[in-house]
Amino acid sequence: MNAIPPLPEYVARGAERVSRAIEQARSLAEVAARQAEALKPKPPRTPAAFAFLGRGPLSLMRDAMEYAVDASQRGVLFWDTMRRAGNAFVEHEKAGCPPVLFFEWEMLVDGRTLSRPCNYALVAIRPPAGYPATNPAMRPFVIIDPRAGHGAGIGGFKSDSQVGVALRRGHPVYFVIFFKDPEPGQTILDITAAERTFLRKVHELHPKAQKPVVIGNCQGGWAVMMLGASDPELTGPLVLNGAPLSYWAGEKGRNPMRYMGGLAGGSWPAAMLADLGNGKFDGANLVLNFEALSPGNTWWRKYWALYEQADTEPERFLEFEKWWGGYFLMNRDEIRWIVENLFIGDRFARGEISAGPNARGGTTFNMRAIKSPIVVFASAGDNITPPGQALRWIADVYRDEKEIRRLGQTIVYLVHDDIGHLGIFVSGKVANREHTEIANTLDMIEAVAPGLYEMRITDTEGSGLNTGYQVELVSRSIADILALSGEAENEAFPAVAKIAAANQTVYDLVVGPILRQMTTERTAELRRQLHPLRARRYLVSDLNPFMAPFAAAAERVKAGRATASPGNPYLDAERAMAERVGDAIDTWRDWRDAWTEAAFHAVYGGLSAWGMAAATPEDEVVETADMLADAPEVRTALANVAVGGYAEAVIRMMILMARARGAVRRTRLARSQALLTGEAPFAEMTAAARQALIREQTLVVDLAPEEAIATLPTLLPTEAERRRALQTVEDVAGPEDELGDDALAMLQRVRAALR
Repeated sequence: MNAIPPLPEYVARGAERVSRAIEQARSLAEVAARQAEALKPKPPRTPAAFAFLGRGPLSLMRDAMEYAVDASQRGVLFWDTMRRAGNAFVEHEKAGCPPVLFFEWEMLVDGRTLSRPCNYALVAIRPPAGYPATNPAMRPFVIIDPRAGHGAGIGGFKSDSQVGVALRRGHPVYFVIFFKDPEPGQTILDITAAERTFLRKVHELHPKAQKPVVIGNCQGGWAVMMLGASDPELTGPLVLNGAPLSYWAGEKGRNPMRYMGGLAGGSWPAAMLADLGNGKFDGANLVLNFEALSPGNTWWRKYWALYEQADTEPERFLEFEKWWGGYFLMNRDEIRWIVENLFIGDRFARGEISAGPNARGGTTFNMRAIKSPIVVFASAGDNITPPGQALRWIADVYRDEKEIRRLGQTIVYLVHDDIGHLGIFVSGKVANREHTEIANTLDMIEAVAPGLYEMRITDTEGSGLNTGYQVELVSRSIADILALSGEAENEAFPAVAKIAAANQTVYDLVVGPILRQMTTERTAELRRQLHPLRARRYLVSDLNPFMAPFAAAAERVKAGRATASPGNPYLDAERAMAERVGDAIDTWRDWRDAWTEAAFHAVYGGLSAWGMAAATPEDEVVETADMLADAPEVRTALANVAVGGYAEAVIRMMILMARARGAVRRTRLARSQALLTGEAPFAEMTAAARQALIREQTLVVDLAPEEAIATLPTLLPTEAERRRALQTVEDVAGPEDELGDDALAMLQRVRAALR
């Protein structure tokens, strides 16, 4: 092929750059439009002065005196609670920041003693009094908490938690904890290797149980996915709660955290902070970033709530502060791996992260290697891991929903309407509703045909499992995931990765060596102790002599507490003032986020227009599709359309019915599970054999639906077998008036085929 002459080549490149510039300008205009809508002035609140209307001078004086006593007493109680929180922080630090688990535990495997040591450990949770004894034959639950600045324990922080839900159902529960200081030289791959060892230990303890459910909270979610991808045979169902796996995804006008890495210039600030920490990155810096997302709550509302409700709020405040105030460390290599591979590079979904030499799933962490069912729990109210970051990986890994089915994978996602990030883990209401229903569904996950589903939980009627909720799995498509995940393919993000790599190289060659020579462990520890998140806690502890009088003063206040009457106008004025302060901080936050997003798109959008973003190969998807169509399991399934008997026919008919219905209530799943585990010939099969049968029949229905129906008589040659199979399927499907038109039409087709 002849070379392109220089002039046409320049013209083609120029046209491409103009096209990119137009696209980025359009993107920036869309950002501006959405931010303009978000920054519209909010309706004014009722002026505080209105609270005093209609009151006489004497009444106002009495109210003022009453309010003054109440406000001053609340002030004493507030500062005493802050003192107690400071003392709890100091004691927690002295104790080495142990896990904040509500439940007693016993250590089984200490990762610090492994051949590749790391600061992780596996512990067994002991059921407290009043809980049922654990059944070793039931599927174990293994919970991995996030190591993202804080310590371990958020998944078992209170009785109504992920741990509590599993224990009340009789499941053995194990927790992966971690210690404050990392082991020298430990890496993320060392942690993954340790977690594989932990799972092998669980398998040893429960040889007759099904493979364990592995739950990952936030950062623990991508750790769970790495575990499942590196050794697929070790894990049972995977549950990802608020777990970020696609860091570039999000909505324009929202989710500003994904822009911070780019505006900081990449991973070099994290490397610099680790170097200033003598090779250790202080997790308090991550927590500071989280708090900055919602400054109104961080700086005002949570303290205002404590002051306003000084009689009832302290215990809840102290309980949460115990976990929120514990800060953990990472090695330099760990934080760089996280930032470069996940925050900046977004490499996990693309299968570009090396899995190390001992992984069984391949040389890289490939999510397609995961064979266990996956449940994803996200929330529209989560500004740390918005739904896009929790769900977009599905669209990045799988071409479409048909590919999910053909690979035999089952993915279920659940999106809460408004709960915040921390509420996903610590809210008692969420534990008793969403986490309980997820656990109930996991018991029947084997009966779910491969595919992509949305879990819907409603309170309108019972689910048949005495939970008070109706649960339904609704069949979904990749288009639904794309609609939820927002922007993820803007070329500004690949430009960030390139600039970040260049900046990191400069830092490693010029700045890093100097800082490492200047830093000692003593200066590093001094910096950690002076961190504002630590300082603001120990400064209000008993280490500060000015705080000591509040203990005795609080006792006197409690003995003579005089609260203001609910109708006191000064309370109304106080509340109105507090709302205005919170609104003002929120307005500042909204403007800050708007400028952050606009600056990101202006800078990196402009760079990508000049060719900084790498092109995505187009032929890779076609090649993947061709390889999938020619996969051995696909060829085998199509060759066996007319091969089998009663078991194949029943499973096939149930999948046809489910596909026609488009959704499956958990009551039907319960009947399916009862059939698969309690009736012949299914009960005699192993769980793996049942899953293989369901996968094969899913492929048959997906690739040859007409032939799947036409060959049913071949699978059921006798009249008795046909009657038995039809009766079984009808029993699982339930009353005909509840089926819906499409499912009823499919049932009629099946009946007609078997006449």
